[in-house]
Amino acid sequence: MPSAFSVIIREPKIRIPAITLVALAFTYASTLPYQSIIGINELGMSDGAYSALVFFSALANVATSLTLGIWSDRMADRRPLVLMLSVCGMVGFGSVFIFHTAPVFVLCVLLLIPMSNSTYSILFASIRATTNRMDRGLAGSISSTVRALYSGSWALAPGVIGLYLATAQSMTPAYGIAGAASLTCFLLYFFFAGKTPKSSGPLSEAPGFLPSLKRILQPYILKRIIAMSLLLGLQRLNTMLSPLIITHPAGGTVVDVGFMAGLTAFLEMPFMMMWGTLQKRFRNVHILAAGSLIYCLYLTLAGFASAPWHIYALVGINACGAAAILSVPITYLQDLIADRPGLGSSLISVSVFISNGVAATIFAIGTTLTDYSGTAQIAAFAGLGAIGFLLFLESSKRQLSPA
Repeated sequence: MPSAFSVIIREPKIRIPAITLVALAFTYASTLPYQSIIGINELGMSDGAYSALVFFSALANVATSLTLGIWSDRMADRRPLVLMLSVCGMVGFGSVFIFHTAPVFVLCVLLLIPMSNSTYSILFASIRATTNRMDRGLAGSISSTVRALYSGSWALAPGVIGLYLATAQSMTPAYGIAGAASLTCFLLYFFFAGKTPKSSGPLSEAPGFLPSLKRILQPYILKRIIAMSLLLGLQRLNTMLSPLIITHPAGGTVVDVGFMAGLTAFLEMPFMMMWGTLQKRFRNVHILAAGSLIYCLYLTLAGFASAPWHIYALVGINACGAAAILSVPITYLQDLIADRPGLGSSLISVSVFISNGVAATIFAIGTTLTDYSGTAQIAAFAGLGAIGFLLFLESSKRQLSPA
């Protein structure tokens, strides 16, 4: 069986979406670390107003991803859709950079940027449409490898952009960089992504929005989305907890926070490729369970950290477990609706949205009952429950696919 990386290089219908995802990562990585600073500190939004903006932006992202995912399954060629979404990114990010006003910021974060963010699931849908014709294990390995390349951009972008903005009085140039990344996505697809012949494209009679939504709400699929969201919620919770643990019980500094974030993201890349290789031999659910157990171990040990070096010593365990949680669910969720690459890929956004709610809930409960360290250990126990729930759903006696 050929390696996933060689297939990505050889197959243009996978290679171009993969390279575009690498460019797309710069739109997220260059803006998310500075979005709250711009909204609150530079544009004068209140904490409550900014929180509401983030919530409704997340809702818009889910609604857009679902709608466009369903729509893309009715299209013979997803190329025009990617081009349109890239334009949304160019206009959305670029407008924040050029105008630097609160109304423009709110409009772009609420509408145009969520549309740009939907490019992520559409690109994975394009890859899935091609890998559906391949061996299932190889298809999963390709998705994990592409996700690893995406993580590579995440590891690189914040540090480079942070150095660029180190002496800047405003963080808005980050949005200019994101606009340039969106332009790069547009040019890649405009010049290098070939048009798909109508005869080889998706069926035009694919179900519409309401029948597709009804399919997602089937108990078989909905339970598995919830299981994935519970596990992804562990990683989302750690992004909230880790800086607090480093700077409080571990006694570190914000420098340690930034270095740990970059180091973890860098190490996630080879671990994702490792998990992707294992997908050729083992079931996705077993790989995900193993990776999640490792992550629960990390959360448990992080709860005992009392010095910066304790956190640094756990970086390998952290990256190994996080790599599985961030990459394997892509294939798992797409497999739930394998005949509809767009709809199946939109489940990624649904899972992310739910996982953010899971993380916020565990954080609220944990910090009410105990401190940050105790919250990490509570999260580990919650993770064990989520792993048990997933394995229960996927046990041999329950392998009845939806009607």
